[in-house]
Parts: sequence; structure tokens; C-alpha cells
Amino acid sequence: MHTGIQFTGTLTANQTQRWFTFNWPASWHVIWYLMPDSPGAAPELNWSVAVQRADPNNVTYWITATNLSANTITFEGRYAVLNA
Repeated sequence: MHTGIQFTGTLTANQTQRWFTFNWPASWHVIWYLMPDSPGAAPELNWSVAVQRADPNNVTYWITATNLSANTITFEGRYAVLNA
């Protein structure tokens, strides 16, 4: 297994935005998660991941994030490849 940070993002209060990352091998099992950069007293982020088959060998991940707080937040878009 290996992990990393693919991108950083910023969301204003209650904002929803979508990011994408492409050319990931279709044979890999990849988990996506978002980590706020600063601590909060309540949940700050909600996200979902959609997958698009770009070609027979590669996929694109579409990550939609929503800021649940009344403050602007920054976060890291992290991944974990469970098998490669």
C-alpha cells in the first residue's frame, strides 16, 4: 500500500466544488479522502467520489467536496492505493 497527497483545495462557507484527477490505472484499488488543514469543533467536510473509465486501462476520479462549516477551510485531497 502507498499513500499521498494529490491536491489541496479551499472552500468558502457552505461551498460545494468538484475536482478531478486522471490517468490512474484501472487495475488499482484507490481510496480517496479529504483532510482539513486546521482543527474544527464540528465536522467540516463531506465528500463523494465518482469514477469514469477513460479508456480500457485508465480511470478518472471525480471528487465532490462540501464545506459543512460557516468558515473558509483548506484541505488536502489524499489517496491510498491498496493494491497496484
